[in-house]
Amino acid sequence: MIGGTLQVDPSNAEQARAWDGEEGAYWARHADHFDRALRGYRTHFLAAADISVGDQVLDIGCGAGETTRDAARRASGGRALGVDLSAAMLRVARQRAAAEGLHNADFVQADAQVHPFPAAAFDVAVSRTGTMFFADPVAAFRNIGGALRPGGRLVQLVWQPPPGNEWFLSLTQALAAGRPLPAPAPDAPGPFSLADPERARAVLGAAGFTDIQFESHDEPMRFGDDADGAQRFVLGLLGWMLDGLDEEGRRRAVDDLRATLTAHDTGHGVLYASATWIIRAAARP
Repeated sequence: MIGGTLQVDPSNAEQARAWDGEEGAYWARHADHFDRALRGYRTHFLAAADISVGDQVLDIGCGAGETTRDAARRASGGRALGVDLSAAMLRVARQRAAAEGLHNADFVQADAQVHPFPAAAFDVAVSRTGTMFFADPVAAFRNIGGALRPGGRLVQLVWQPPPGNEWFLSLTQALAAGRPLPAPAPDAPGPFSLADPERARAVLGAAGFTDIQFESHDEPMRFGDDADGAQRFVLGLLGWMLDGLDEEGRRRAVDDLRATLTAHDTGHGVLYASATWIIRAAARP
């Protein structure tokens, strides 16, 4: 935020409208649900981040702030700054940090692609599934790299390609109701824009990062305690996929969704296979 106005690169305007609109508001209302869905990756991610007591940490796409709070606890002698496009999620993040007494956690509404971060101010930048949506990822990572001290670390969790992510294929195919799903361009902003290691390496290299390493992890994604709760959650998240369907098509889609959720109800949660990369890189010395 600069002078009360969110500075957004024009190429990110659509993302800003979504995340600072109803989509971000939905994530804010269901922050616990989203955090639980990714909980299996928390230990791996924090180990990779390797945050020290005195570190200055930048959390990109922080959402409701779980990772920022984790970073602030570890950097108890430093600070953690979370940035996100969603004002609604940032309100939740600030409330939760205050409730935990984390006075070294700050939050700013910002487009990390263009936000004027102080130069060389951070020891480590982290992002839990928040870096795949930049319209110009090279520019965004170059801007993030400029905020890191020379040799500073970037650690991000991103999705591997769809075949390794049963949750994505099963839920979207169910709601497609037999319609073909258009394949997004591989370089388009979206959850799989950094799934190809070759492309991710090229993007980060062009942005000035070195020593780029990929670490593979597979953990279950949790979509609810039972099929009923998971159905409400998924329809709230992906209900837009029903647009354009007639009554019979909508009924088929919801029935197909219910069938896959029921099949994945383990009695200990509705669980789907997922796969991620933890990508580590160093800012140019």
